[in-house]
Amino acid sequence: MLLHIPDVLTPDELRQARQLLADGPWEDGLATTGTQSAQVKHNLQLAQTSPQAQTLGSLVLAALNRNALFFSAALPNRIFPPMFNCYQGGMTFGNHVDNAVRSDPFSGQWLRTDVSCTLFLTDPDEYQGGELIVDDTYGSHTVKLPAGDMILYPSTSVHRVEPVTAGARLASFFWTQSMVRDDSRRALLFDMDSAISSLRQRHGDSDEAVSLTSVYHNLLRQWSEV
Repeated sequence: MLLHIPDVLTPDELRQARQLLADGPWEDGLATTGTQSAQVKHNLQLAQTSPQAQTLGSLVLAALNRNALFFSAALPNRIFPPMFNCYQGGMTFGNHVDNAVRSDPFSGQWLRTDVSCTLFLTDPDEYQGGELIVDDTYGSHTVKLPAGDMILYPSTSVHRVEPVTAGARLASFFWTQSMVRDDSRRALLFDMDSAISSLRQRHGDSDEAVSLTSVYHNLLRQWSEV
């Protein structure tokens, strides 16, 4: 499932994020990548232990906690501490798949990467190139979103970032271990949850809405791991 989630950050949060990123300690993106990805990764990342990254990470997590669409689509169990990257001067990240499991740098706890997210922090007209390309069974999808918007996609997808030929592309990226590890099941639950919400808005808590809600939760009970 590839899902565009608009307005994850408010304008005030976006301004705060941009100020923190402007003062942040940037390092080579190779600091946190595996051996295969290292061959195609050319970007900068905000040092994970820096005060700026800590403040920004808390800001992003707070925004995710209040976002009902993210919860419905990702069904998060654990979220990897958000990271931040910068592409400029021709930087790029070639085709790769995210590592299946990652160790939280602060708690040491292992996390399975089921859902990948990129939260854009610069607007499309601030840089040239830099499109996120996500491949799935329906082909290649090009993503370049307004600042504050986020794209969510399965971590099993092959994806890449096209070279940034002018300006700078700033973004946050992170992974979620979902309560439902199978993407097709998560997609079914998301579709059902969306349909139930629409039905309740139109007709209130009708008998049919209550019945479908029961089915949703019973499926979630069968498929979830918490």
